Amino acid sequence: MKDNKTSQAAIDYDANVNKTIPLYHMFHDETLALVKEAISKPQSWLDTGCGTGTLLEKIIKEFGQLRIVAADPAEEMLKITAEKLKESEITYVLSGSEVLDYPEKFDVVTAIMAHHYLDEEGRRKGTQNCFNMLRQGGIYVTFETIKPNTEAAIQIGLKRWRTAQIRNGKRPDAVDKHISRYGSELLPITIEAHRKLLSETGFSTVEVFWVSGMQAGFYGIK
Repeated sequence: MKDNKTSQAAIDYDANVNKTIPLYHMFHDETLALVKEAISKPQSWLDTGCGTGTLLEKIIKEFGQLRIVAADPAEEMLKITAEKLKESEITYVLSGSEVLDYPEKFDVVTAIMAHHYLDEEGRRKGTQNCFNMLRQGGIYVTFETIKPNTEAAIQIGLKRWRTAQIRNGKRPDAVDKHISRYGSELLPITIEAHRKLLSETGFSTVEVFWVSGMQAGFYGIK
């Protein structure tokens, strides 16, 4: 039985994520660069779907001491993060964003490659919860696998994604297993649907700030 919702065991996640998701390292760098311009010195940060804590490491290095809450529905992911960041003061919550209700408001809330595992209702609840836990004027940042607008474009995108993974060193059978999750375990929506969801949730500013292949980055300001 898998110990998380990704395509690999939690212990193998760090070694494989950059092979699986092209330009994954840029998601965190672009998030930090965006937050620095939107909120120069955040005092509190909630990272939902925190995974193995790679983003949290970068947050601490970039911004120093701040209040951090890390949430993830996978206990093994939280264990790895806690060990990786054992010298840092972080509150850990075993929960997915669709059911998370933390009694605090944050300057920044992030959900990096987390909501595409949720169905329509779960995604709506997760986005609403992230909005609710954000202070007025705070920023929400999310990166997601996306759904192109036509079936032809979906197939082209998946072929490009397959080629990129093989080029990055993954075995073709492992790549095909991952790609087969698209539309079943991975439930992406279009860029337009993402923007609509954020607007309907109540964000005053909604923008797409990064797109490459089958992934995109969005932000909303409360």
